[in-house]
Amino acid sequence: MSKEKIRVVGAVIEDDNNNILCAQRPEGKNLALKWEFPGGKIEADETPVEALKRELIEEMTLDISIGEKITTTEYEYDFGIVELTTYYAKILAGEIQLLEHIQMKWINPLEIEKLDWAPADIPAIEIIKQKSGNRV
Repeated sequence: MSKEKIRVVGAVIEDDNNNILCAQRPEGKNLALKWEFPGGKIEADETPVEALKRELIEEMTLDISIGEKITTTEYEYDFGIVELTTYYAKILAGEIQLLEHIQMKWINPLEIEKLDWAPADIPAIEIIKQKSGNRV
């Protein structure tokens, strides 16, 4: 039997110092206590960008602007195949409230791999580290 494919999006939110917002998943959910880029599932009637804007409002009460796409990766977990598309993003309005995560950190891209990341996020982290300081 083939596993369910789960399409998700993640926001690589940068602050004015190019630090990246990282969020830790709660206990009791898939990938408990792993770090991830905030975001979530793409609903049937949504584009990835629409889903990302909605998820950031739902998870952190943030209005974001979405920039360039970083990458799309697939990773097979025991619960399904996750297709994750990540985008650079900036906060337009709102104060971060952790409604889905247990903690968050702003991290320098060169130190980002020190966290225990969800496997689907790791290819994006490699790209972010290479681009850090090299983007316009």
